[in-house]
Parts: sequence; structure tokens; C-alpha cells
Amino acid sequence: MLSEVLLVSAPGKVILHGEHAVVHGKVALAAALNLRTFLRLQPQSNGKVSLNLPNIGIKQAWDVSKLQLMDTSFLEQGDFIAPTPEQVEKLKEAASFPENCAAAELLALLAFLYLYLAICRKQRALPSLDIVVWSELPTGAGLGSSAAYSVCLAAALLTACEEISNPLRDGEQVGRWSEADLELINKWAFQGERVIHGNPSGVDNAVSTWGGALHYQQGKMVTLQRPPVLQILLTNTKVPRSTKSLVAGVRSRLVKFPEIVGPLLTSIDAISLECERVLGELAEAPAPEHYLVLEELIDMNQHQLNALGVGHASLDQLCQVTAQQGLHSKLTGAGGGGCGITLLRPGVEQATVEATKQALTGFGFDCWETSLGALGVSVHSAASLDTPVRQALGSL
Repeated sequence: MLSEVLLVSAPGKVILHGEHAVVHGKVALAAALNLRTFLRLQPQSNGKVSLNLPNIGIKQAWDVSKLQLMDTSFLEQGDFIAPTPEQVEKLKEAASFPENCAAAELLALLAFLYLYLAICRKQRALPSLDIVVWSELPTGAGLGSSAAYSVCLAAALLTACEEISNPLRDGEQVGRWSEADLELINKWAFQGERVIHGNPSGVDNAVSTWGGALHYQQGKMVTLQRPPVLQILLTNTKVPRSTKSLVAGVRSRLVKFPEIVGPLLTSIDAISLECERVLGELAEAPAPEHYLVLEELIDMNQHQLNALGVGHASLDQLCQVTAQQGLHSKLTGAGGGGCGITLLRPGVEQATVEATKQALTGFGFDCWETSLGALGVSVHSAASLDTPVRQALGSL
């Protein structure tokens, strides 16, 4: 068991292009979003394992001796078998969760407990740990917050139990695990995602593990080689939506108008592939015209998504406000509200960015100036973390 404090972070994700089309076998491009989830793991000797999630006001501690007595034979069917609903129910019974626990909070606690027991059961005794997880990502906004949480937990627990080694060297600010270790982190994070979501695609945890950007089609993922970092505004309209009903709406439109919607999906596929090509060129030899093409692709894709019926008045407002400043935006994720991204090409005046942010927050939206193509899961020295992050994680 490691004895030192571990500080880990993992990024969120956005879909650049291909949302909805991906459900019908087309390409989606997903990119790591540099709004991050941070975790502090501290070994302790009080016989407890405690989890503190300040974003959602949850603090829970379990007696290690009681967890040690739990029947965890259901975890021994092979490490990467999907947890069954019965197994999740067993965990719930054993875990004695607070009475008033909301569904999302319960799932966060369950995912933690599942990963803690599954990863640490190979130790002679379950370790006594104090874990705090704090995030810059809003939850339930389609930005991969649960995947970043699962990736941080998997990386920290595997490292604490010395299943993988701590890559941070003395004097370094940030460390990254080897490819083989990242594979293991990703496999365990996917298990955490399965506890939370049931049947996830695996895209969110892969993006959070490796960072950068990836090409996803029909269950196959390919990491883009050296994707460029793109500066963006991320806007959360805070309009709630049901992903399930939006996906069903596109499906019924396709059934009703196959000759119209089929070509639309093919066209979205072409946009994803063209964007991937341009990002490759941008990484090799950046030129202003690359950004002009990216802006055109954003505009076209947004119109296509509106034609699929997944737009919303709040997203139209986002596109209009940013267009007035000469900027280009599209929805990201399910649509029907939710979030949108605005490309900030190099050389955009900071005054323009500030005016745009002010106008968007004036509509009641949340707005972040951030970037895509972020670093994947990483381990940090305390000195490398910003003061607000250190304060949120406490005792650093």
C-alpha cells in the first residue's frame, strides 16, 4: 500500500461532431474538455474508508472491518464482467446508504464502493483511506462528469494498491501513466460507468483516460494522433432534456422520412471525417484557413442538427449571440437545450470573448472559457494545483 497522498485529475468530454448520427452507425468525434475532476486520496489508520463529494454535499464513511466481512464473491467472476443489477442490489444492502440519498448521489456512492472493493480485495486487508473528489464539471450536462469521476477513482485506487506504479517523479509537477497502465485504468473506469449508467458506450471514460480526441464508430475507438488544442467557450443553457426522447425523436423522423433524414446522417458523417482531416493538418502545420473550415463545419452541423429536430430556442440564442461577435457555435451532446460550444480561433480579442460571455450569462446561461484536446488522467504535485482546487480538496 502506498503511504503518501495522491492527487489525480481527469478531464470531461464534448462531442465535436457526430452526435445522433453515431447512434445510426456514423462517426462521432469526441474531445477531452479541460474542465477537470480532481481527487485527493490519503491513506489513514482509523479503520475507516471515507468519501467526500463536496459538489453534491455527500460525505460517507464505512468501517473497513464491516466491509471486510461482506460477501464479495460476486466480484470474483472475472474482473471485467458487467456488474449485474442483482450485484448492485447486494452492494446497496451492504452499504447502508443515507436514507434521503437522491438517485444520482446513490449511484456515485455505489460506483465508488464497487471500485474500492473490486480493486482493493486483492490486498491482505482492505485499506483505510480518506478520499475527496471535487469537479469543475457540471453534472448531468452531457460533459462526461461521471466518467471523469470513475477514471479518477480507478487511477487512484489502482495506484494506492500498487497494481500500477505512481508515475510522478521527484521535482515533477504532473505525471502520466504508461499505455498499459492507462488500459487498466480505462477498463476499471468503464466498470464504474456501468454501475452508474448500465450500458454506456465507453467513449466518455476513454476520452477522460487518454485525453486529446478520438474517432468513434460502431463500438470501435481510434485515438487521434497529436490532436491540436482548440480554445472554446462552453455554454450550459441549463435547459433540462431527455437524451432518450431526443434519440427516439430522430429515429422516428428517420422512419417517417428515410430519403430526407438518411442523407442528413450521411452528411453529418462527412463533416466528422472532414473535421478529423483538418485537425490532422492543423497539428502538422497550423494556418488561419484551417480555423475558417472548422467554423464552416460548425455552422453546417448545427443546421443539420436543427433539421433532425434536436435544436432548441436556447441553443438558437447561443448561436445568435456568438454570431453577433463573429464567432461560430453548435450544440454538443443530445441537444434540446443542454450545452453548446463556441470556437475561439487564434487572435480573437479578449474584449470580444468577455462581451460574449457577458451576453450569454445575461440570458441565465453558465459560460466557461476553456479548451478541447486536454491532457488525460494525470497525477499531480500539490504545488501544481490552483488555489481553488487545493481549497476544495482540503488538507493540502
